[in-house]
Amino acid sequence: MHGKFVWYELMATDTKAAEEFYKNVVGWSARDAGVPGMNYTLFYAGEHQVGGLMTMPDGALEMKVPPAWLGYVAVDDVDATAAKVSAEGGTVHRAPEDIPNIGRFAIVTDPHGAAFALFKGAGEPPPSMEQMAAGNVGWHELMAGDLDTAFGFYSKLFGWTKDQAMDMGDMGVYQIFAHNGQPIGGMMTKPKEVPNPYWLYYFNVEALDAAIERAKSGGAQAMMEPMEVPGGAWIAQFTDPQGALFALVAPKR
Repeated sequence: MHGKFVWYELMATDTKAAEEFYKNVVGWSARDAGVPGMNYTLFYAGEHQVGGLMTMPDGALEMKVPPAWLGYVAVDDVDATAAKVSAEGGTVHRAPEDIPNIGRFAIVTDPHGAAFALFKGAGEPPPSMEQMAAGNVGWHELMAGDLDTAFGFYSKLFGWTKDQAMDMGDMGVYQIFAHNGQPIGGMMTKPKEVPNPYWLYYFNVEALDAAIERAKSGGAQAMMEPMEVPGGAWIAQFTDPQGALFALVAPKR
């Protein structure tokens, strides 16, 4: 499991509106997590839990932290991996702590500031979905501060390996990376006009054009027109109505 993305969490200003938006666009269902004293919603694709939704922490907006999706990566030892994040030039923003009966986590950033979380579950992991199953997260993309530095950091941390590399011309190289031999995402040096590095998560939908219409009618702003990618899939990127970045991927238009 070490190095596998296992959870995705949305921090939003209006959780009820965010829940309705993603249920409509991606096709998820949602249930209250039943955590005492905490408003936490679980997103489901069928019977599989995919992610969570919570209200942004107090003070986040004042600190210029916008609504955003955060990816959780499974690790063998949260404390040891958090220490390695610091040793390799990253930053630990929330020190390792336990979620009772769930697991242990830490929130960190890579050397250029892209945020992600470390996680180790308390029990047996739930059954995993096929990577490209509808409603799952099919791709993980890093707009890196610097591709070479970022890849070195993540490969030391998670054991990710290089898969295909695609020359994107003026945009630079797009490096696909693999976990246990399975390609799970790509990374590239961010364009100069993008202010900060970030992770972007691609949600699987059945057909792209219909999902784009649902997203736009729900108030999302398109950041990129539909694009066919190697392998024949189609993608589009958005900001949701509250400003969080997300993307869609489908096997057909």
